[in-house]
Amino acid sequence: MKRQIWFIALVGLFANSAAADHHLGALIEDALSAAPAVITDGATVKDSEGNVLRAGTNGWTCYPGNAAIGPMCNQPKWDELLAALGNKQPFIADEFSVSYMLAGEGEAIGVSNSDPFATDPHAHAGFVKEGPHLMIIMPDKGVLNSLSTNPDDPVYVMWKDTAYAHIMVKIAPDE
Repeated sequence: MKRQIWFIALVGLFANSAAADHHLGALIEDALSAAPAVITDGATVKDSEGNVLRAGTNGWTCYPGNAAIGPMCNQPKWDELLAALGNKQPFIADEFSVSYMLAGEGEAIGVSNSDPFATDPHAHAGFVKEGPHLMIIMPDKGVLNSLSTNPDDPVYVMWKDTAYAHIMVKIAPDE
């Protein structure tokens, strides 16, 4: 009887480990869907809490998607912008920086094009849910003045007149 209990416990341990490995693998695969292999092959992968799921070497960080936003791969300045946004802190766009979201928004709800703090697409006009796209931080905010804020355009400015303003570049339509 002791052997049976030990065996059942051991099988349960391996089953839990296999399920955890599968979940981890799915999170990493989702995160890596955000950018081309030239970026993702050396990228660090983190979960939404900032836990490292896979260490990287090239300075890029990729995140799996969640209910609010699709998977993305960021240069460090983008991580700074998102941290500042999440904490409602100031942000200074003092360098050019790119974020890939080539998997689009997926099942995510999307975001407001004008209000970076809006969370309810039903209570706020102007929510967008994009297909594959790039996001670009520009250190010269004057560049943004020549671009549209209309999310129907292939290139437009999101969150204009905020510290978090950036250029959206559509790669393909949302499916």
